[in-house]
Order: sequence, then structure tokens, then C-alpha cells
Amino acid sequence: MEYSILKTYNLFLLTIFFLVLADSTLALAKHAGITRHYNFNIQMQNVTRLCQTKSIVTVNGQFPGPRIIARDGDRVVIKVVNNAQYNVTIHWHGVRQLRSGWADGPAYIAQCPIQTGQSYVYNFTITGQRGTLFWHAHISWLRATLYGPIIILPKKGVAYPFPQPFKEVPILFGEWWKADTEKIISQALQTGGGPNISDAYTINGLPGLFYNCSAKGTKVVRLPFNTSVELVMQDTSIIGAESHPLHLHGYNFFVVGQGFGNYNSSKDPANFNLVDPAERNTVGVPSGGWVAIRFLADNPGVWFMHCHLEVHTSWGLKMAWMVMDGKGPKQKLPPPPADLPKC
Repeated sequence: MEYSILKTYNLFLLTIFFLVLADSTLALAKHAGITRHYNFNIQMQNVTRLCQTKSIVTVNGQFPGPRIIARDGDRVVIKVVNNAQYNVTIHWHGVRQLRSGWADGPAYIAQCPIQTGQSYVYNFTITGQRGTLFWHAHISWLRATLYGPIIILPKKGVAYPFPQPFKEVPILFGEWWKADTEKIISQALQTGGGPNISDAYTINGLPGLFYNCSAKGTKVVRLPFNTSVELVMQDTSIIGAESHPLHLHGYNFFVVGQGFGNYNSSKDPANFNLVDPAERNTVGVPSGGWVAIRFLADNPGVWFMHCHLEVHTSWGLKMAWMVMDGKGPKQKLPPPPADLPKC
């Protein structure tokens, strides 16, 4: 009798456990991400701006390019087919590529470019992010016309971190050159002088109403997996000092300190904000000043870091972090995709 009661009790507990497990599984399934597919056809398109028509590189003939919409937790698969005469790569700016470094995009850092007539599938999962980011070409100056928004919505059933908007309208700031931007940067690199400035600033690809030295090699720094990195960036310009927006691929980092003048390694760390520092993927190095950032190298791959002023990248304000694999299976970069472009 005692054994029978115990057996029934165990069966009761097992039934409760099964129901709880089933409910948890259903809850996870309810909030699980989906796979979203996009096709990017890189093609030339005639576009008229400032009373002049020229042929530019576009995605699907659109300028700016199409928007990508996904939710936190979604897998995004973008097939890029290059039908233009230029080699192309696409970077998903601000998206944290967790063990998906093959999808990051910077040419000759994460991948070789997609050559004319070739294709490549960018495959990544959005994890723990929401907000508005953007994608753009990441080779030469093609991003002048190859760019568009990435809109990441919260998971279904998860509230916005602010009152839900009535309507969302992406606003993209850019520049427009009447001349061929590829010829502009090529000439600047040959002469060592600054490139010609743009003819207009644009909002969503449209100008406002009032408009009538050799490149250096990329330095690479190797980091063991899970290395804690503190980086202080100092603006040393004496003539023509300006702010540099430094962007790190593959990571968000914490801005722990910044100031004007020269960084003092014996005094300034005492004032670092280690309680609630701002989390960013891009930070401006103040004109004539410095900024200190920290990040944990827990995402294996080769990650580009560069000034987001395109001409400064062309002049050599760039580097790459090579984060080595860890020991665990989820701490290793998967093998490259079969269709990864070859140099």
C-alpha cells in the first residue's frame, strides 16, 4: 500500500513536471524568432539629382536601398548577387555578429569581395538587439550609394522601451557627388591630397531645396578568446583637429572615459565610469582629446575597427582585431560558408 501511494505520488510529480515543461516549450516557441529572407541584386541604375543624371551602384535599383525589417531573435538571410562592374561587400552596421563573422562584410578583413557575376549569402541571427541600424557597402567608396536601414523590432509580446510610436519613418543622412565617387577616391590616393567634397548633403537620398597619399596596410592585433581589452584613443592632430567616429565591428563596447588634451595614464583612470558606462559600437574621439573604451573579446573572428569618415579609412585610420577561438564548442568561429567569395 505504501509503495503504491509512493508510486502514484511520483507519477503525479512526473505529470506536473511534464506540464510545466510543455508550457515552457510553448512559451519559448511563441517567442522564438523566424527566418527572414531578402534578395539584394547589385545593379547599376540611372539616378537624377541636382539636375544631372548619372549611373550609380544600387540594390534592386533603389536609392537609398531597401529596408531590412526583423525582430530580436530572428535569423536574417540575405542573398547578394553582384551584377555591377565593381567588386562588392555589404556590412550590417551595428549588428552584433555572434559566431557569424563570415557575415560581417568588410572587404579583405572578413571576406574577399563578391566579384561581378558572383553571389554570396549573408546569414546571421539578431540577438539581444532592437532599434534602428543601417547596412552599407564596405569596400572602396561604394557606400556613397549602397546603403539602407535595418529596423529591429522587439520580440512579439515584448514592449518597446518607450511609448509605442504611432508611425516609424527611417531618416538616412548621406552625401551626393556629381562625379564618379570611385574616380574621386582613386585620384585622391594617387595624389595624396584630400578628395573633392560632395556637392550636396542628402536626406533619404534627396538633396535639400537650397542646392541650385597612398593607403597604408591594415594592422592586425591578435587577442586570445575572452581577453578584457581597454583601448585609449588619442587625437594627436595639431593642424585641422577634428572628431573621428571610430566604429568597432563584431562588438559593442563601453565608453568608460573621455577628455580633452593628452590622456594621463596615472590620473585619468581614477575618473573612469565603471558603474553605468554608455554602451556603443561607434564613438567619437574628441578633437584634440581622447576616449577610453573597454570590451570583452568573446566573439571569435577578424573584426575591423576604423574611422567612419571614409577618406580617413582610405588614408589608413583603421586596424583589425583577430580574436582567436576559445576551447568550448560555442566559442569557436564556424567554418566559412561554401560560397564565401575567393580573392
